[in-house]
Amino acid sequence: MELIDFGPSRAVTVERFESSGTRSVHLGFGEGEAHVYVLHFDAGGEIGRHEAGFGQLFLVVEGSGWVEGDRSERLPLEAGQAAFFRRGEVHAKGTATGMVAVMVQVSDLDVLQE
Repeated sequence: MELIDFGPSRAVTVERFESSGTRSVHLGFGEGEAHVYVLHFDAGGEIGRHEAGFGQLFLVVEGSGWVEGDRSERLPLEAGQAAFFRRGEVHAKGTATGMVAVMVQVSDLDVLQE
């Protein structure tokens, strides 16, 4: 067993996609193009619009914010909610007040439908 610190002191600044006020901790990797990150958003932080290179599950674990998909409509998210972006979907995410989220990216990720 190994304990992993994913607090803000381990995070590095996200510089791509015209992002601001956002830091990321890369938590894992493996075969088949899979990535797991924890994202720390400062108040007013965001990751700008870009095309998803993977299927992406974005899970808010603290605070609240917004996500924006292909239609540029901002939808609110709070702790305990998630957004799913299909591979190739243009999207953005951010917050007015601060947020921590786990981001899971897999080449051909799909989600269970309720």
